[in-house]
Amino acid sequence: MAANESEPKKSFDPNGASDPDGGIFGLPHTVEESRITYIPVPWEVTTSYGGGTSNGPRAILEASRQVDLFDLELGNFWQAGLAMIEEPRVVRAMNREGKRLAKPIIAAGGDVKGNRRLNAALARVNELGAELNTWVREATRLQLEAGRIPAIVGGDHSVPFGGFEAAAALRGRFGILHFDAHSDTRRAFEGFEWSHASIMHNALERIPEVERVVQVGIRDFCEEEHAYTRSQGERVRVFFDETLAATKHAGVSWQRIADDIVAALPEQVWVSFDIDGLDPRFCPHTGTPVPGGLDFWEAVAVIKTLARSGKKIIGFDLNEVAPGPDDEWDGNVGARLLYKMSGWCLRSNGLLPSS
Repeated sequence: MAANESEPKKSFDPNGASDPDGGIFGLPHTVEESRITYIPVPWEVTTSYGGGTSNGPRAILEASRQVDLFDLELGNFWQAGLAMIEEPRVVRAMNREGKRLAKPIIAAGGDVKGNRRLNAALARVNELGAELNTWVREATRLQLEAGRIPAIVGGDHSVPFGGFEAAAALRGRFGILHFDAHSDTRRAFEGFEWSHASIMHNALERIPEVERVVQVGIRDFCEEEHAYTRSQGERVRVFFDETLAATKHAGVSWQRIADDIVAALPEQVWVSFDIDGLDPRFCPHTGTPVPGGLDFWEAVAVIKTLARSGKKIIGFDLNEVAPGPDDEWDGNVGARLLYKMSGWCLRSNGLLPSS
């Protein structure tokens, strides 16, 4: 073959075995051919309990090639085009530096008073967090400006902040549908300005275009966080896991609950999903698992109800997927949740036939 000739593309069989060298979900799409672009962010600098979520994007990518593409409700929605950009080496390098600096701060419980070395380390970690936000914001902006839907794949739950900023700049006012075991409304937890435990506090305080945050599955939070969310009035609506369980035990259908959740959202919505919002049997290796939580299909039902409501999903993220040392279960669940979120996001944007 002449050097200037391109090699022919491999034929793609959606019913066959996945190409181990294919893209996400084994698909042959380029970013330019796709309606959804996945942005991997291998970052877990401020994680203070379990670790491994920086390897979440890679685990999801690898497990995604085992997902069968045909969907019972949405058919072959993959044909709209799904592609993941290359994992950024610069973020990997920043993550290594940040984790090294953050480790002694976390060991000290965030108490750095009078310690010049730890204070300098904390300042650098916060600087790195700001740099990460800039990288994510620009990566998200590029996709939005190209008319593609951004999907951020973490990493810990601090990573989508830059995505929220880009959506605010280019799409205006929107709400966040937040699935999580935790409130994530701590103020600079352990001194880290961009902590994974502060993502929703930062969104509410720093991005005025975020008109409402609707939290689902929350079951682990401190008194200060509870007071903070209550102080926000109608800007924050919390569907506590304990309340959801009691409502189900009283005989209320999950569909009615999903309708109530979606009714609390504005017309434009970013879906922010921490995998620990699910029952831990679906994510046993995530950094901070908490008993209780949503069933896989309960979470999908809420996203489905949102997509069918006429409201628009302008972007989404999936975070805190941490692969286990000996199995790929967490990545498997993460990949399948990401696929479902993608299909219903396409539907909400009118990119699929009615279903």
